[in-house]
Amino acid sequence: GAFQKKGHTVRILSPEEAERLAKDQVLVSEFKQLKLEKEAQKNWDLFYKRNSTNFFKDRHWTTREFQELKACREFADQKLTILEAGCGVGNCLFPLLEEDLNIFVYACDFSPRAVEYVKKNSLYSTGRCKVFQCDLTKDDLLENIPADSVDVVTLIFVLSAIHPDKMHLVLKNIYKVLKPGKCVLFRDYGLYDHAMLRFKAGSKLGENFYVRQDGTRSYFFTEEFLSQLFKAEGYEQVVNEYVHRETVNRKEDLRVPRVFLQSKFQKP
Repeated sequence: GAFQKKGHTVRILSPEEAERLAKDQVLVSEFKQLKLEKEAQKNWDLFYKRNSTNFFKDRHWTTREFQELKACREFADQKLTILEAGCGVGNCLFPLLEEDLNIFVYACDFSPRAVEYVKKNSLYSTGRCKVFQCDLTKDDLLENIPADSVDVVTLIFVLSAIHPDKMHLVLKNIYKVLKPGKCVLFRDYGLYDHAMLRFKAGSKLGENFYVRQDGTRSYFFTEEFLSQLFKAEGYEQVVNEYVHRETVNRKEDLRVPRVFLQSKFQKP
């Protein structure tokens, strides 16, 4: 079971958690950090090689959490154009295509291997989606998508994998293809999520930024940081709040605190 509440309050740490985080101040060496940045694509490619399409569950919750995926239509049978930035192996893409026959989806990912998995999926159809490999921090989306043509962009558990210094480049890139008045729907890891508290000493790359054992990286967002990031690129904030979930494993009597940031930013 799990319960969920939304709000603007940061999760309060237990004294033990606070002490552990306070102690963990030693950063990974600059040499190793540069190597991780250089090998980011390779590390995600290896992640998909190891896990194939089995790691993430299909995200059937997307339309429940983001009513805008349906509500942004101006009339009932309007064909929507969606960009899924960072599509992985299609865990969000394919449930959307199944659920809504009146959409066209552009989907891109950093990992060439992930893109190949999407193309091999039996639900993949070039009439309904276009998937391509793309480094959102440097490959211009306009090479694959017309300017001002997208009704809604999903950015779900993607920005956290990118170096904080380069996140603004992703938002700038997306801005060019989004129609004026339309939105980016964002969901990602929030500050003090259970995953952040599980990192061992020696995993810290910077403030709220960590490296996993497989070389992939993860950033944990505060409401303020995300707000500043989007506003600096010209977006207007519509919604920006923490989602607090407690996942309960009754069998092992474990309570796991999950914290996400769920937001909506609009291009004026």
